[in-house]
Amino acid sequence: LRAGALPAALTQLEERTVGPSLGADSIAKGELAAVVGCLLIFTFMALYYRGLGLVADLSLTLNFILTLAVLTSLGATLTLPGIAGLALTIGMAVDANVIIFERIKEELRRGVSAQVAIREGFANAFSAIFDSNVTSISTSIVLLYYGTGPVKGFAMTLIAGVLTSMFSAVFFARTVLEILVIKFNIRKIASV
Repeated sequence: LRAGALPAALTQLEERTVGPSLGADSIAKGELAAVVGCLLIFTFMALYYRGLGLVADLSLTLNFILTLAVLTSLGATLTLPGIAGLALTIGMAVDANVIIFERIKEELRRGVSAQVAIREGFANAFSAIFDSNVTSISTSIVLLYYGTGPVKGFAMTLIAGVLTSMFSAVFFARTVLEILVIKFNIRKIASV
């Protein structure tokens, strides 16, 4: 147990005890903050990216549901750090959508068709999204291995969220866009 222990003495500066009502209040405030943050993200995406933003909002909703499904299947309990992990997951998932959509807009400005822009946009954005998700998962694995209690909960939520965001942003959003553009011939969905 003493392996790796530092020879420094521990000085206790502060000790706090939280009652059940204060803990419940903190969780309620954390949930409210996460909901408000998600609503702001959804509104921004819909207003700024229009049709693409609505696809992103659908993708983010699927990401949230899949993350909760994974956590439920693992028997995880949602704690305050878990709520923070969910909020961070939504922020990271929207980042993937922004990267993809900006690449699609670049392709459209070059004058290619919507179908080609979607294909090239996703292809060009994939490496950046994959790299950022691998580094996030690597950090989360370290937190999961060395952390305790709440830190492990945060790490587990983040790992589940990052994995589901890869599916929802890269595969689900692309499928929805291709169906809208190819099958239903909706070209304005990806307008500049």
